[in-house]
Amino acid sequence: MTQTFTTKGFQRRLAVAAIMVFTMLLPSLNAQNAGEKVLLTIGNEKISADEFLAIYKKNNVDGEVLDKKSLEEYLELFINFKLKVKEAETLGLDTAASFKNELKGYRDQLAKPYFVDEEVNAYLLQQAYSRKLKDVRVSHILVRVDKYATPEDTLAAYNKIMEIRSRIVGGEDFNEVAAEVSEDPSARDMPAQGYQPPRQGNRGDIGYFTVFDMVLPFEEAAFSMKEGEVSQPVRTEFGYHLLKLQSIRPALGSVQVAHLFLKMPDNATAADSVILAARADSIYKALQAGARWDEMVKELSDDKSSSENGGKLPWFGSNRMVPSFIDGIRSIADTGQISKPVLTSYGWHIIKLVDKKPVRSFEDEKADLKQSLSKDKRSNKSKESIIRRIKQEANYQPNRKALEAFYAVVDSSVYKRKWEADKAAGMNQTIFTLGNQKYNQHDFAAFLAKHQTINSKETIPYFVDKVYNEWVDEQVIAYEDARLEEKYPEFKALVKEYRDGILLFDLTDKMVWSKAISDTTGLQNFYENNKENYLWGKRLKATVITSDKRADVDKALELINNGMSPEEVKEVLVNDKPLDVMIVNKKFSKGDNEFVDKVEWKAGTSPVYSGTAGNFGLVIVEEVVAPEHKTLGEARGLITADYQNYLEARWIEELRDKYPVVVNEKVLNELQK
Repeated sequence: MTQTFTTKGFQRRLAVAAIMVFTMLLPSLNAQNAGEKVLLTIGNEKISADEFLAIYKKNNVDGEVLDKKSLEEYLELFINFKLKVKEAETLGLDTAASFKNELKGYRDQLAKPYFVDEEVNAYLLQQAYSRKLKDVRVSHILVRVDKYATPEDTLAAYNKIMEIRSRIVGGEDFNEVAAEVSEDPSARDMPAQGYQPPRQGNRGDIGYFTVFDMVLPFEEAAFSMKEGEVSQPVRTEFGYHLLKLQSIRPALGSVQVAHLFLKMPDNATAADSVILAARADSIYKALQAGARWDEMVKELSDDKSSSENGGKLPWFGSNRMVPSFIDGIRSIADTGQISKPVLTSYGWHIIKLVDKKPVRSFEDEKADLKQSLSKDKRSNKSKESIIRRIKQEANYQPNRKALEAFYAVVDSSVYKRKWEADKAAGMNQTIFTLGNQKYNQHDFAAFLAKHQTINSKETIPYFVDKVYNEWVDEQVIAYEDARLEEKYPEFKALVKEYRDGILLFDLTDKMVWSKAISDTTGLQNFYENNKENYLWGKRLKATVITSDKRADVDKALELINNGMSPEEVKEVLVNDKPLDVMIVNKKFSKGDNEFVDKVEWKAGTSPVYSGTAGNFGLVIVEEVVAPEHKTLGEARGLITADYQNYLEARWIEELRDKYPVVVNEKVLNELQK
């Protein structure tokens, strides 16, 4: 194989996948009946036809006829590759710590897809998108219970929420009950406190939201309900909730609105409310009659943070505003139109729809949904699915009694990260089995000691169970990871390709690429022996004067015609206008300069030409230069690449002498057939 001169980092990226080069060079060949027949012997190593074909078939092109010549050319490349890898192994490069670490990094990346359930991920993406197309309006009642609560406290909270549910099912109004008993403070009216004005409670109505706006159990419950339905208790990290689905609407998407706001006075009386409503109606009618929106907002709106900007608010979604405000937006048909006055707990609003961005197609939303999923707890479902499958395949058998024995030996020191595995000394019972592998209490104690906590809210059994589940998941993944090569031949082959690619780079870099750069004497000698390969074609020695301004080039032509030399013209023009005029004197090849390409190749001064970039130029031809050798500096890149090829060819010859190559012609002929 040949390798062009390039940077070392890029060389590594190429070489790590170097074996792929083979799969891109030739059409398909028939792999039937190849079996485990030996195709090659390199030194004392036998290489089967299967190994050769497995690499080759990666770029299989159906229907193309493979001739013997093409097959043999491909085989030569394969042999050269295997020779280099064998030499790297002989030199022990595959035992170096740096090599092992790099290969492990690649293997870890290659293994990741085997621990992702793509079907689950696809389902979650589609589910998230379908939910994104809807806005749900929910009321809820909360009974708080800490997620680390004792079973007794948890049961008490559950019984309490069930009693509340019985009241609602029995006919009491959900929102009235929420205002009375919900432990969400926003449900009840709050009196003025200090600088805080009084606030009207939402009576459990938390407004509209869509996917990813709420904690997952809350979202799951809301999107599984029918309008008017009251849920069973829903447990979240905050406690137990009862949900009532008030309404489902098509997604609002993102909107930008402006509003004219009339603030409700603190401690407003009924009369105050009537007066303010009449005022809002009067303003609305004036706007309908043609009053200018910006002027009315600036003069009358009580939202001083937006009134100077026509009442315009930042972009938002349905979960950012109180539901009556959102419903007001939904009542507006088109951008530029306004709503009727809308009453919220803050006062009256007249809303103008400025712009709207609906939910995009699934393909357009897909990238954002993936990012949101990656940050959400539901992303664990893919991993959980894989772990369940592995447990089932490997006949996972837990020993609950062996686990519960830890409840007695783990104490409060674990909350100070001072618990020691020695406290479980003598505990060696099997705690679970996976396949033919046993994991004992001693193994778990060591893991637990490394995964202590400072969260003293957790009970000892809760903490032990949590860490145990983490440990089991980790061991299940490790169990499967250790068997990937055995279970998946394609994975084994791919890891081997990366292994060989890294070895190929490390040794080829030493013997060819870096050597060609550092061996300056060898490079010079190679150049001297191959000078005839690096020739300039016929060139034109000339001076080119260019400028964006025609007058500057006309002035240059006038000076040239008056007897000035190009050097004198440069002194006059460039010193006068250094940024406007460019003068270049060199040897030009065809295609180097558009103005040089316009002139006849003979001594003399050209007229002024127009350039493709809107500039102007003239050419002063001094002489036509006959073909001559390029210097090493002029052709260093090309010469270095050729020197690399030379070094590689010599190296391959040495390797073929060191490791004799024998091709089984019979098997080779069978492959062609």
